[in-house]
Amino acid sequence: MKCLLDTCTFLWLTDQTENLSTEAVAILQDSANDLFLSQISSIEIQIKFNRGKLPLGLPPNEFIRQALEKHHLHYLTLADDSIWALAKLPAIHQDPFDRLLIAQAIHEGLAILSPDQHIHAYPVRTIW
Repeated sequence: MKCLLDTCTFLWLTDQTENLSTEAVAILQDSANDLFLSQISSIEIQIKFNRGKLPLGLPPNEFIRQALEKHHLHYLTLADDSIWALAKLPAIHQDPFDRLLIAQAIHEGLAILSPDQHIHAYPVRTIW
């Protein structure tokens, strides 16, 4: 299975695994799955870190690099076609990072591993 991690799922994987659902843990631990972290999440993490809303213990670039290696995650850059896919999304909520992750998942044919019920309301495969 190919799954895109929501930003909170990625952060919980690195430090708060007790927040992950049983199904999420199973997917994250199954080496047969291809797990992706989006460049969109990197942007969100950097912005929140800069605002003092996300303490990490390391600068975001180091934190993310180490987590990608440790958890065997693929890094997914943001392609223009994913950006243009935003035009096809219903206006369920306005979080720009979530909307970009959803558009990217749809464009790339990925499920999203997320607890966020707003994301579950979109026409994208979600798992939690």
